Amino acid sequence: MASHHASESSSSASGITEGADALRELVQAGLPRAIAELSTLVRIPSVSWDGFDHGHVVASAEKVAELARETGVFDEVEIIQVPIAETGRLGLPAVLARRAARNGRPTVLLYAHHDVQPEGDEGHWDSKPFEPTLRGDRLYGRGTADDKAGVVTHLAAIRALTSALGAEPELGIVLFVEGEEEFLSRSLPTILERHHQQLAADTIIVADSGNWDLETPALTVGLRGAVAFNLRISTLSHAVHSGQYGGAVPDAMLAAIELLATLWKKDGSVAVKGLTAHVAETPEYDEAKLRDETGLLDGAEPIGSGDILSRSWYQPSITVTGIDAPSVKNASNTLVPSVRVRISGRVAPGQDAREFYEKLEAHLLEHAPFGAQLSIEDLDLGEAFLVDTSGWAAADALDTMHEAWGVPPVSMGSGGSIPFIADLVSRYPAAQILITGVEDPDARAHSPNESLHLPTLQRAILSEALLLARMNSRSL
Repeated sequence: MASHHASESSSSASGITEGADALRELVQAGLPRAIAELSTLVRIPSVSWDGFDHGHVVASAEKVAELARETGVFDEVEIIQVPIAETGRLGLPAVLARRAARNGRPTVLLYAHHDVQPEGDEGHWDSKPFEPTLRGDRLYGRGTADDKAGVVTHLAAIRALTSALGAEPELGIVLFVEGEEEFLSRSLPTILERHHQQLAADTIIVADSGNWDLETPALTVGLRGAVAFNLRISTLSHAVHSGQYGGAVPDAMLAAIELLATLWKKDGSVAVKGLTAHVAETPEYDEAKLRDETGLLDGAEPIGSGDILSRSWYQPSITVTGIDAPSVKNASNTLVPSVRVRISGRVAPGQDAREFYEKLEAHLLEHAPFGAQLSIEDLDLGEAFLVDTSGWAAADALDTMHEAWGVPPVSMGSGGSIPFIADLVSRYPAAQILITGVEDPDARAHSPNESLHLPTLQRAILSEALLLARMNSRSL
């Protein structure tokens, strides 16, 4: 396996892809259509979380399937929906399209997802979250970057390739657009089992990551894993008057604050014993860049220790992402009997997600204050991953990124998680994995005012089209 440190690639665009000029012109000419298709998808609020109308996810899948059929490339296009193994409940719809390889050419699996995160508080958006809005060279809206742009990148690259060839490609192409990636891909194991042969490929391109900046492309070579669960902290069987009993019995909020504070050291790094870090070099990245990219307020200080990028790429982290407790508006003078919080942990490459969870669970039980009772539910685990970049696919990808962007690409880690990649590798151990994407540091995926930089979209489409063209000329 190749080294996994983040660094500038040594790629120097060693070869020019055959038909590159034609592809460049076709991608540019096809960009308005790609943006229009993206806008159509963004208008469908396909939130996959429980509690949201999943009819929108169905509508989104139907639209993606329609767009896939319109390419005229695939032998078959279907919408698949399978049960979640743990619960038996039906998962959310994915789109699977396939064309067989001809004349000994490789097969490539193009992955993206059409489901999105909830919009959150609409008051924090500068425009409606599900109404794509162009401001400058950025298109704003939920899913513009994560990951409906990935869907559009694949479709536009396929169209450019077939137009340049003037005939059907000999390359085998599988398009797999998942419908519940934002809700932890719960039905994916069943999909991989039931559709194993249809999804089989020599190379898998996962278009769900980002780039170094607006001018520099990146191949993602490291991902943290994920551990998430709901933790309930209880101290009373019912609420009681805070004046009458305050100071004598502990309320759940007091216990929750005391318990959660034990998860971190004074510098904000994790304090849970047994959570490990991965050691790897990272590019130069200073505090000023961190402040610029994150909006860190004046006077607020970064947390953790070590190189800044190592903290988010290669070290474990724990975040409380939600709290169920009385709102300020509904606050009464009572001691709260129970509080529920959502814990989100990120697992450094090299540590098993189950082990991470067990260490965290043991810490919580050991440090529960005032005899508070704890219960955990809705546990989700996703493994960390390090990409093997030693094969021909990674070399070609780095070359074509350089060719499309005009600057050498960076191989970088990611603080985010794409847990299903470990499942793909387990099912298809011989497949070469490439993690690409269209996001940039200001894309704000998952956050209000998510957006897509349209020049980046064009370069991402061209990079993939050039890569598909090389694959179409490759014999296995």
